[in-house]
Amino acid sequence: MKRSFSKFFTLVFAGILSLVMFSAHAQAQEGPDVLVKRLSQEILDTAKNDKDIQAGNQKKVYDMVESKILPYIDFPRMTSLAAGKSWKEATPDQQKQLTNEFRTLLVFTYSGAISQIKDQRVEFKPLRADPTDTEVEVRSQVIQSRGEPIVLNYRLEKLAAGWKIFDINVLGAWLVETYKGSFAAEISKSGIDGLIKTLAEKNKKLAAAGAAKAASK
Repeated sequence: MKRSFSKFFTLVFAGILSLVMFSAHAQAQEGPDVLVKRLSQEILDTAKNDKDIQAGNQKKVYDMVESKILPYIDFPRMTSLAAGKSWKEATPDQQKQLTNEFRTLLVFTYSGAISQIKDQRVEFKPLRADPTDTEVEVRSQVIQSRGEPIVLNYRLEKLAAGWKIFDINVLGAWLVETYKGSFAAEISKSGIDGLIKTLAEKNKKLAAAGAAKAASK
C-alpha cells in the first residue's frame, strides 16, 4: 500500500512539474506583440475592476506593478542605456545601486499612471518584424473618452527567458532618451555616486508623498 501511495504522489508531482515547465516554455515562446497586448489588457482590467485601486490605494497599485509589469522589463539594460558611456566606468556595485534606484523611480512613475486609469482602452498597430528579429518595436495608442489618443510604443529584446521591454515611448519621447540627458548632467556634476544619491532622494520624496496621500484618504 505504501508503495502504491508513493508511486501515486510521484506521478502527481511529475505531472505538476510538467505543467509548470510547459507553462514557462509557452510564456517564453510568447510573441512580443502578444506579450504586450496581454499585459496591457491585464493591467487595464485589474485597474478598472479593483475598487481599492480606483480609490487610490497605493500599496495595491505598487503590488500590481511589481507582479504584472516589472518581471517583463530589462532594468539593467534600460539603466545602462540611460547612463550611456558612464555605465562601463561604474563599478558592479554602482551599477547595481543605480539600477535599483532607477527601477524604484519607474515603479512610482508606472503607479502614478495606473492610478489614472478609468475608461481607457489600447489599440495596437500591426507588428513590423521578421521571425528572426531579436529586437522589435510594438506600437500602440491609448484611446481616451476625451482628448487625442496617446502614443505608447515599446522596444523589446528577445532573451533566453523570453521577450523583455527595455524602452518605452510616450507621446513621441523614448524613456531612455528622456533620462539620458538628466543622467549625463548629474554624472558630469557629481559622478555616478551623485546620480545614485539624487535618485535615492527623489524616490524618498515620492514615497513620502504617496504615504501622505494614502493617509489623507
